[in-house]
Amino acid sequence: MMSLYPPPELIQAEPFFRVPDALRIKNTAPDWARANKPGHMLDCFLEGPSFDKDGNLWLTDIPYGRIFKVTPSGDWSVVAEYDGWPNGLKLHPDGSAWLADYRHGIMRLDPATGEVKPVLTHRYSEHFRGCNDLVFDSAGRLYFTDQGQSGLHMPNGRVYRYDPASEVLDLLIDTGQSPNGLVLNLKEDVLFVAMTRGNSVWRLPLMADGGVSKVGIFIQLSGGLSGPDGLALDESGGVWIAHAGNGCVWGFSAMGEPKWRIVGGKGLTTTNIAFGGEGNRYVYVTESDTGTVLRAEVPVAGRPMYSHTGE
Repeated sequence: MMSLYPPPELIQAEPFFRVPDALRIKNTAPDWARANKPGHMLDCFLEGPSFDKDGNLWLTDIPYGRIFKVTPSGDWSVVAEYDGWPNGLKLHPDGSAWLADYRHGIMRLDPATGEVKPVLTHRYSEHFRGCNDLVFDSAGRLYFTDQGQSGLHMPNGRVYRYDPASEVLDLLIDTGQSPNGLVLNLKEDVLFVAMTRGNSVWRLPLMADGGVSKVGIFIQLSGGLSGPDGLALDESGGVWIAHAGNGCVWGFSAMGEPKWRIVGGKGLTTTNIAFGGEGNRYVYVTESDTGTVLRAEVPVAGRPMYSHTGE
């Protein structure tokens, strides 16, 4: 019902980083591309932006199983390359990178060696359908989405919580319409989950017994060629949404009011977002059609990630 609110303030983003030509794999259509971007040749496909404590930006390249690191001055390096489809990426206070890999499950990357090892590959011996994104809470528990091919036609996408200390894996929902990006509210008693094919963001209240109840729609979006993808939270509790297929990022208040809209890329596939830069007041956007990272200064700072809070 966004038409009931005043138009959001328009914020212009600018290209900030671009995958160098030397790292683009030319004239190929890998298996991931044939399934997800049929008819397209892909030289890269960026996702999973996340900043480390030194200000380096980490990115995934889904079809080629690569993990990039970009220094503040714009120098690119390949930290790891392996036989997988890494999508979401979040950094741990210990320096490791945790990956939501569509082919393998939840993986952990040791940046010192470039070795990628599995953390979770199944639940009760059943393989995941296709993991997409992940986020840590302040206690170090991991929430992640298992999207697979779910959608309105087959609403069986899953959202999990994993406690590395106890090694307990909880299934929170299994009725998702393509669960994708996810983020916790400030009190960490609500989990917001982007449902790409439903063009919405769901609100999952986290109950005292560890389950969820009264799941509902927080934001209903419209338009675009796909739907909401990556999510981020600002320090006031506002939810920022990368709207893939719409070429923009929406900034909503904690009450779901549309406040800002970031535009400016040449492509439409704005897949994910991360706060960073001076004062954590810049939004960085992976625009995957062109292999570009956009940057926009916004009026509110991002909430610090678990990776920046210490162990």
